[in-house]
Amino acid sequence: ADIETAVARCVMGAFAYSGQVCIHTQRIFVEEKVFNRFINRFIEKVKQLKTGDPIDPATDLSAMIDEINARRVEAWIKEAVDGGARVLWGGKRDGSVVEPTVITQTSADMKVCDLEVFGPVVVIEPYLNFEDAIEMINAGRYGLQAGVFTNNISEMNMAFNRLEAGSVIINDVPTFRVDHMPYGGIKDSGLGREGVRYAIGEMMEPKILIKNI
Repeated sequence: ADIETAVARCVMGAFAYSGQVCIHTQRIFVEEKVFNRFINRFIEKVKQLKTGDPIDPATDLSAMIDEINARRVEAWIKEAVDGGARVLWGGKRDGSVVEPTVITQTSADMKVCDLEVFGPVVVIEPYLNFEDAIEMINAGRYGLQAGVFTNNISEMNMAFNRLEAGSVIINDVPTFRVDHMPYGGIKDSGLGREGVRYAIGEMMEPKILIKNI
């Protein structure tokens, strides 16, 4: 995969809407041999993000919906650090504004990994082989969307066939969505699908005629 493209898209997916979107890029798994390169470029781009007034076109991220949720995110970050995780960037809160935060050396039971953080926090961990990455993703309780950066056809097919997610997006982040997609997830990400066709179907009354002639 093209690392520069992957980094740029992952930064966008992690911090768009200050992470307050259900297809927020929350967990990133990077092949071990390029992990340090990815992390270094990722942090460089995070440092360039501008926090400010959401009306300002130059602003990249802003306050969370309220201070209660900002404090919750702060507490989740602290829990991870107390459990041995390492904050590579950010981690601080000022009122309802939480800094863009990058965490590594986490464990699967930490809230920043196990629950929907719904805030500007991303966890980045290395993997040894592609199958390990799939297992780590599937270990989570949610399965809405997953993004996979690869130019290997067999990995694309393996991701689609084995990832427990409602959508698998190749060479982009899970933060991608268009209205006519059959949008929805599995496991704790819910039942059914949204999208034009599915929404119209929900508002219709099917009528069945059965003839026994």
